[in-house]
Amino acid sequence: MAGSGRGRSRTAAAVAAAVAAVLLGLAGCTGGWSPGGAGGSGAGGLGDPYFPSYGNTGYQVDHYLLQVSYDPASKQLTGTATIEATATVDLSGFSLDLTGLTVRSVTVDGAAATVERGDEKLVVTPAEPVPDGVGFTAVVGYDGDPEPVHSSSLGSNGFQHSDGGAFAIGQPRSASTWFPVNDHPLDKATYTIEATVPEGLAAVSNGVPEGRSAGPAGSTTWRWSEDAEMASYLATLVIGDYRVHESEHRGKPLVTAVHADLSVQVDRQLAASGRIADVLEEWFGPYPFDAYGGIALADQRVGFALETQSRPVYGPSFFAGGRDGTGVIVHELAHQWFGNSVSVRGWNELWLNEGFATYAEWLYEERDGGDTAQETFDLYWDGPGAEDRFWSPATGDPGPAQLFSHAVYVRGAMTLHALRRTVGDDTFFQILRDWATEMAGGNAGSADLVALSERVAGRDLGGLFDQWLYRIDRPAYPGAAG
Repeated sequence: MAGSGRGRSRTAAAVAAAVAAVLLGLAGCTGGWSPGGAGGSGAGGLGDPYFPSYGNTGYQVDHYLLQVSYDPASKQLTGTATIEATATVDLSGFSLDLTGLTVRSVTVDGAAATVERGDEKLVVTPAEPVPDGVGFTAVVGYDGDPEPVHSSSLGSNGFQHSDGGAFAIGQPRSASTWFPVNDHPLDKATYTIEATVPEGLAAVSNGVPEGRSAGPAGSTTWRWSEDAEMASYLATLVIGDYRVHESEHRGKPLVTAVHADLSVQVDRQLAASGRIADVLEEWFGPYPFDAYGGIALADQRVGFALETQSRPVYGPSFFAGGRDGTGVIVHELAHQWFGNSVSVRGWNELWLNEGFATYAEWLYEERDGGDTAQETFDLYWDGPGAEDRFWSPATGDPGPAQLFSHAVYVRGAMTLHALRRTVGDDTFFQILRDWATEMAGGNAGSADLVALSERVAGRDLGGLFDQWLYRIDRPAYPGAAG
């Protein structure tokens, strides 16, 4: 579990538990784990290697204005999504991802559009085609009782009702359960989120707080703005009885929200998010966003944490019984660089998110007086790494059913440590900083990392990455740089 063994060497029992956890795999971003069709046709699907129906072609979204209201008593969500986008082909029609909600109206540039619904797509035909390169605005009015999407291998993701509130989180798909969206990391956009909820409840989302005001019939509208482009699965909305703390860290807002059922000790742990981010800056370069924070849920169904942009969401188990949640906070904050600022091109390369975030835990533990990164690497190498099944599936292409397996997290981190041993510390940390800064705000893949690493190191590293990312037999133990 995250945080165990901090500040001391791991015991034999802890190593045995880690071994068992490795061979069972993961169920979420950080859970129970320690150490398309043609453009212009209206058809959807960006052709992701693992989830080809996710996302949509023919346009790029620039900004989402989401104006939603939610009533916990009736479990009804009512929303208006204003989507500013630019056509990337001559666009006679386009699709949006939307699951389970009722669409009441759609306009494109102010004119009513023709719509068709599938199980997971909203196909829109504008009154007039949109030429390639021209911006347009689609406005979708919708409502209903939102539900998460379910998968035997990926669990439940998206909008879920809770006791007296709700929360919207999930990976790889979540956003389409509560607003119409181009739901793939390749189409990052900025967001404004306005959420109206019954008076006395909080509605916490991403980015900078823009204030709150009294709404109709005893309600309150909370406003949030994320001006850095964000992948859709990182958009969150958490509603309920939360202790919300607003402060500043290095001139930027730091907002934390802790459910009233959790201990105030959790408030103190999340308040350290800014300080922890400062430590990560030493390795990765400047923090990439305009706000800090975190949200702690009390719902026991959530056994993972997720790196929702600028404000990660944590399940309650990470803090249960007074546990030290530093490890998981480090992991999710590291994602602000690796996964959020630098986003994957396809879900098959998730190790670029999770391997880097897991390695950040190893670095932080060493800095905090616990095991060194080398000792952690060796624990896995000598423990679960001694068994053949540890080395399958491939880290760089695990398959959709193993997307959250040890191959992506732990072996992803081991790949980075193998790179570090091969090129030496100075070059390795230069690679980390250059990756985070040169790729900031965009999308990247494993081939980009190999090319950047080779440029910085001044040597061929293709064989090293191939061995650690794509083979399923035990690699050679990495030799130290001379």
